[in-house]
Amino acid sequence: MPESEVLSDVPAAGSAVNQAQVADLIARACLPERYRDQRVLVIVPDGTRTAPVGMLFQALYKQIGHVVRQLDVIAALGTHQPMSEAQFCERLEVPEADRKSTYGKVRFFNHEWNNPKALRQIGAISADEISKLTGGLFAMDVPVEINARIFDYDRLIILGPVFPHEVVGFSGGNKYLFPGIGGPQILNFFHWLSAVITNPKIIGNQWTPVRRIVDKAGAFVGVDKLLLAMVVAPDKSLVGLFAGPPEGAWDAAVQVSRQVHIVYKDRPFHSVLSCAPKMYDELWVGGKCMYKLEPVVADGGELIIYAPHIHEICVSHGEHIRKAGYHCRDYFLKQWDKFKHFPWGVLAHCTHVYGLGTFENGVETPRVRVTLATGIPEDVCRQINLGYRDWRSIRAEEFQDREEDGVLHVAKAGEMLYKLKNPPKWAAGE
Repeated sequence: MPESEVLSDVPAAGSAVNQAQVADLIARACLPERYRDQRVLVIVPDGTRTAPVGMLFQALYKQIGHVVRQLDVIAALGTHQPMSEAQFCERLEVPEADRKSTYGKVRFFNHEWNNPKALRQIGAISADEISKLTGGLFAMDVPVEINARIFDYDRLIILGPVFPHEVVGFSGGNKYLFPGIGGPQILNFFHWLSAVITNPKIIGNQWTPVRRIVDKAGAFVGVDKLLLAMVVAPDKSLVGLFAGPPEGAWDAAVQVSRQVHIVYKDRPFHSVLSCAPKMYDELWVGGKCMYKLEPVVADGGELIIYAPHIHEICVSHGEHIRKAGYHCRDYFLKQWDKFKHFPWGVLAHCTHVYGLGTFENGVETPRVRVTLATGIPEDVCRQINLGYRDWRSIRAEEFQDREEDGVLHVAKAGEMLYKLKNPPKWAAGE
């Protein structure tokens, strides 16, 4: 296929891309003669993304595994926790017997975002360019670092789904490089940029300032790149598959994702029970249960993150979060000298979970209340400035089928975005 071409398979409504169709598209996108004696690094998401990554990986390996010199896998962790061998096998749907035989030569790697020796600077986005890309919000040089391991390979193949996303607008594409396998400086910068713009104005919008910065950083990567972008329906079926350069394949996938992953509501809800799936094992990722629902919570309403299985705030960043606390954007901006030395990505997470609010004359007022019904103790919830409710006191059935009463129950929160048909100004994006 020509380097700029995007191949696609989008089935009719109510259908899914099956295994044979996946194999066919990969066969057209990855001609064996182009991969002969090549070293290939496959970049995959960790377990916090719903997608048939295993089906694609196995089809890809069957297509080119016999001609490449080496084919390895790295997890695009960003700052998430490292994956074990067993977790890699689960992600790739590889049984133990096949791991030892068919995939015995495949090496698994975790991204090491906090290990300077594992990173290489490949350029920098100038202050002038940052000012243009952010509409004047920032003007600073931003170094671009990436996992140095990629330079041991001739080709990068990204396997990943596309969903609405709180930081970039829609996940996928070059986001698997930045922050997926990128360094902390650019990660912290564009996460805080998203927080300054605010989650409701970013999420579910395609051409955000953050996406433009991610694509700009992606242009510094001099290794050949192919993206296999998936769009996965709520029932876990594959309803779109695109192959091509990261920018083009991602763009095509977004057009399907915005049809599949956004639920529009006529009016806001004063009470929302947002249930976290088990794949969110700490609040760092469980916060998605707020991000995807904030746009439909009424002013003065309450969103409950229901996740009895979550006992950690964040293994990597918990200390910083405890010190900063969860607050609205202006709480940090109006006291910037106090908080500017915190990792900006941490501050961004704290604002995204807390949601919109005001900070006037030393008084913080949230637009909505965020309550944790998790395994995190009450004293910790109070310490980090979030509400607490004993998860054992919640009966999910009391929230179900009550939308007419202004009560919303979401059984698997975090991937589907909920928006109002007529959004208020604070949620108006592109």
